[in-house]
Amino acid sequence: MSDSIKACGICEDLPLGPNPIFQIGKDAKILIAGQAPGRITHRKGMPFDDPSGDRLRDWLGISRETFYDANKIAIVPMAFCFPGTGKSSDLPPRAECEANWRRPVLEQLPNIELTLVIGKYAMDWHLGDEQAKTLTQTVQNWRHFWPEVLPLPHPSPRNNIWLKKNPWFPSEVLPALGERVAAIIG
Repeated sequence: MSDSIKACGICEDLPLGPNPIFQIGKDAKILIAGQAPGRITHRKGMPFDDPSGDRLRDWLGISRETFYDANKIAIVPMAFCFPGTGKSSDLPPRAECEANWRRPVLEQLPNIELTLVIGKYAMDWHLGDEQAKTLTQTVQNWRHFWPEVLPLPHPSPRNNIWLKKNPWFPSEVLPALGERVAAIIG
């Protein structure tokens, strides 16, 4: 299936063209469900190979080598290609990926023990009506989804203000996340 996704041209009209970016391995135990690749990721062709990825790996307590081991970590965003830029941020993930690729890919990941749901669009899909009114409230309610699912804010440096306003996140959530990841993949 990976080759078919890489060859996808459904969204030929994307500003930077199609460039599906994801990571899947049938033995993966952790799923990272994010929004869509950003401009830097589109150019590099590797998920989370940027400051956001550095922070995410730090949150998980794992090395780059472990992070990019597809048989440990699957990275399946809501859309596999960079959707373009809006007035103040990237555009929402395009829906074509969900219908054509995302569901079939998730069905091929039977060993997932922990799903990290990053950002509002991923929360809408994975958590539906179980999420709170705001992303912050949903993340504060993380124990409701634990230990199979963990809603997270985006690890982007643009979220430094959010992290400063929510000191409970690094003191409560991240230690639990690190312990769970270590228990799952060592």
